[in-house]
Amino acid sequence: MQSLGNGYKALVIGAHGTIGAAFVDQLEADPACAQVVTISRATHPQFALESEPGIEQTARAVAAQGPFALIIDATGALTIDGHGPEKHLGALNAERLARAFEINTIGPALLIKHFSPLLSKDRSIFAKLSARVGSISDNHKGGWYGYRAAKAALNMVLQTAAIEMSRKRPDGIVAAMQPGTVQSPLSAPFSGGHDTVTPEESAAGLLAALDSLQNPPGSPPGAHFIDYKGQSIPW
Repeated sequence: MQSLGNGYKALVIGAHGTIGAAFVDQLEADPACAQVVTISRATHPQFALESEPGIEQTARAVAAQGPFALIIDATGALTIDGHGPEKHLGALNAERLARAFEINTIGPALLIKHFSPLLSKDRSIFAKLSARVGSISDNHKGGWYGYRAAKAALNMVLQTAAIEMSRKRPDGIVAAMQPGTVQSPLSAPFSGGHDTVTPEESAAGLLAALDSLQNPPGSPPGAHFIDYKGQSIPW
């Protein structure tokens, strides 16, 4: 991460997941990274996306180790409480839809609320795992109602947060990240017919993409939506 300079500090939330762990490995191998702080239920038992008090407590616990030039939120879930994505309208269920938003939109929004103040004042990056299926204009197949809607709502949260954060951190970057179909036990049931990528390739590609992001002078503030190949995704 050359754009963050030597001795930068990074924070990875959701560090024990497949992609989160790959981010940690990549960052620990970066000579320019002085420290990688990790957050998960294993490191901070009170941390849970469903609990704002736990999120706030965890943010306070790691604040002294900052400020961080890079914060990566690798949380989120496709299968929740044993239920995968809905394939048709008849499968919609109010409680499962609410859970999809709780895990993939509301929890991450609260993470931005409590962790973005820990970013450094100079160039800094807040990056959140999103999904290409959260792109409204790129939806050509339908299905996956709750997951799509929750990720689309997450993208709006990121866009709105980027506008607000730019007032205090004009050099700051907010990014939604599409990791690709990452090889993992959780994605295996849904990866048929899709090209897959290893966690290491996904994390390395996303970090390289983040490193190259800039806020063009004179352009309206906002978030970036990128994939692990460094390509922009339409909102």
